[in-house]
Amino acid sequence: MTFDNQAVEIPQTLPMLPVRDIVVFPYMIIPLFVGRESSIRSVEDALSKNRLIFLASQKDIAEENPSPDSIYETGTIAKIMRMRKLSDGRIKILIQGEAKGRIKSFTKTAGSFEVAVEKVDDTMVSAAPGEVEALVRTAKECIEKTIALGKALSPDILLVLDDVTDPGRIADLIASNMGLKVGDAQRVLETIDAKERLTIVCQLLNAELEILQAQAKIRGSSRGDDQKNQRENFLREQMKAIKSELGNESQDSKSEEMDELKNKIVAAGMPATVEAESLKQLSRLERMHPDASEATMVRTYLDWMVDLPWSKQSDDIIDIKTARQILDDDHYDLQKAKDRVLEFLAVRKLKAGMKGPILCFSGPPGVGKTSLGRSIAKAMGREYFRIALGGVKDEAEIRGHRRTYVGAMPGKVIQALRQAKTRNPVIVLDEIDKMASDFRGDPASAMLEVLDPEQNSTFRDNYLNVDFDLSNVLFIATANVVENIPAALRDRMEMISIPGYTENDKLLITKKHLIERQIEANGITSENIKFTDEGIKFLIAGYTREAGLRNLEREIGSVCRKVAKKVVMAEGNFTEITATTVPELLGPPRFMREDKMLESNIGVVQGLAWTQAGGEVLLIEALKMKGKGSMMLTGQLGDVMKESAHAAMSYAKAHMDELNIPTEFFDKFDVHVHLPAGAIPKDGPSAGITLTTALVSLMTDTPVRNDIAMTGEVTLQGRVLPVGGIREKCLAALNLGITNIIIPYANAKDLEDIPPVFKEKINFILAENLDEVFAVAFEKSEKFVNKKPGINKQGKKAKSTAAAA
Repeated sequence: MTFDNQAVEIPQTLPMLPVRDIVVFPYMIIPLFVGRESSIRSVEDALSKNRLIFLASQKDIAEENPSPDSIYETGTIAKIMRMRKLSDGRIKILIQGEAKGRIKSFTKTAGSFEVAVEKVDDTMVSAAPGEVEALVRTAKECIEKTIALGKALSPDILLVLDDVTDPGRIADLIASNMGLKVGDAQRVLETIDAKERLTIVCQLLNAELEILQAQAKIRGSSRGDDQKNQRENFLREQMKAIKSELGNESQDSKSEEMDELKNKIVAAGMPATVEAESLKQLSRLERMHPDASEATMVRTYLDWMVDLPWSKQSDDIIDIKTARQILDDDHYDLQKAKDRVLEFLAVRKLKAGMKGPILCFSGPPGVGKTSLGRSIAKAMGREYFRIALGGVKDEAEIRGHRRTYVGAMPGKVIQALRQAKTRNPVIVLDEIDKMASDFRGDPASAMLEVLDPEQNSTFRDNYLNVDFDLSNVLFIATANVVENIPAALRDRMEMISIPGYTENDKLLITKKHLIERQIEANGITSENIKFTDEGIKFLIAGYTREAGLRNLEREIGSVCRKVAKKVVMAEGNFTEITATTVPELLGPPRFMREDKMLESNIGVVQGLAWTQAGGEVLLIEALKMKGKGSMMLTGQLGDVMKESAHAAMSYAKAHMDELNIPTEFFDKFDVHVHLPAGAIPKDGPSAGITLTTALVSLMTDTPVRNDIAMTGEVTLQGRVLPVGGIREKCLAALNLGITNIIIPYANAKDLEDIPPVFKEKINFILAENLDEVFAVAFEKSEKFVNKKPGINKQGKKAKSTAAAA
């Protein structure tokens, strides 16, 4: 800030810069940001001449392109001291007011403003002796009071005022530092008489003092409140004090609010202890200041308490036939899960007070575990809610947070009950095997109480801190890998395995559900597309590799979109989906199925494997080469499968004489065992008899039948032990046309899981030891003629088992 009063020569015309939301006074130094193109041209014009520019304020600050009529005539002649261009295209200038001026006329308005100006000098009308001095002192005193009351002014302004004697300059200096509105500041600038201008400034100072004193009074009226609450609720207290001053304070409605909360607590049907706790918290709330932070916390707690379904529950549909029809309409097969739900309804009809079962559906992705939970809720007439547990690491997500924490809230179980609005919904705990734990606790441990029928009737959420009865809730958990669930938690649930779908299952489900759903989703009709069984089977085998249906539905949707495109582009209104048209729409098949062996080979055996996508037929190849009896294993085998291969080799060495293996074999040859599809990891013990058969075939130069497949674990004594996935493995073999299957005798019970329509097509050969396996696998070899009675014996076993099943 400067007060240099050197005479400035003013040219007849000057570039004019309209300024918004500010009035520039003479001798004032201030930075300005210039962004409008016309304003930038005016600045550049001034810099190219004598650096002088005329600053005039806009009447309407929102006007982007002001006209001469919307600009005040009186302004300030200023000098541009510095200019800097900014990265966003604007320029920043530092200006100093030189003199007051008035616009005589606009000499240029296109592109930028240029005006003819005349300098305006202050005048002094005669004043009474001492009147001007009194105004100056009054102005200084007001400034001092304003600063004392907290007005943000430059601390040097009082020192500068002491050095200035001209009343006009004093008025301009005070006005430029007060932060006045544009209208008030412009009135000060346009006043020529110095005494009158100082009088206006004193009036504005007095008005500002009154506002500051009112603010101080408001602050004083709320000083008794807690300092923290005072800062958070300052504006609200100001409004209260203002209303009190005006005599219009609204009636306090706190008592009505408390009565309403009390009525809700009584009507909620809470247990006696819970109702007592709620009324206790309500009593605390009544004694609190309504703006206290703890009052907000207690009010939120009471809202949760009255919203929970303490006594509300839906009536179960006990009609078992109707429930079965709903389940069958929504899902194909899944008979075990459906039967368990119908059993619960039957017992529920006989015994009303039965607790809800806790089930866990386990199986590969996409087989309908989660959607089955929704269908169960529909069949029972209950509300449905799904809790996603995948990736949950915090115990508080289950039990809730304690109310001492900011932002505390109940856990997911209580939140689900609040949204379901009944105390007996069906709650699906989705992906329960994917919970994790970290420093915040183990949510799986918190689930122990939720899923224990003996404990969950008194489940206590940390936020509520009262007991809530969960025994009426039907909990259904879903999991892909049961082994990932902690043993204690697994023990609390009734495990129901949902296997993957067979190709025939997928065909039926596609025709019944998926096609109709995707036709509707893609805006076409059955008049535009028709899926043949042949086309669906080709789509399943060539474009999906899964146990469930997600990718299959995705591929069907892709086919429907291709057809929709053809319809819109008038390339054809009807498309029949066959094995020929599928590759035309989706491109070449992504998956190629292994073909069965066309002829019997030495050292090559067809084994059966289980994957998440269902059963697979794997060729196990054994090859001999010159060496010294070592064995090499390839095909990305896991540790368990490698151990099975070593066990097979040990068995062969220990039974060389019985198996007619040449004694010099292990001195002259190395053995290489390979499982094709080397990029896919393989593991498990179920290839034991397959590996042994391949090695013995290689060592004895005996071909293995090409119409047979096998699975089973082997021991060093040659016993055949049971394995899993029999249903999926046998159906995979049948899909390749293999109808003779060797399985462990202990797996006879698993044949009940195979649909009768498929079971009738397969000759199951039940083997208890390797001799019985070799007797069937090497049927055409004279070296094993003495084993033929075993074949007949096993054949009888297989037929009797098939008939019984």
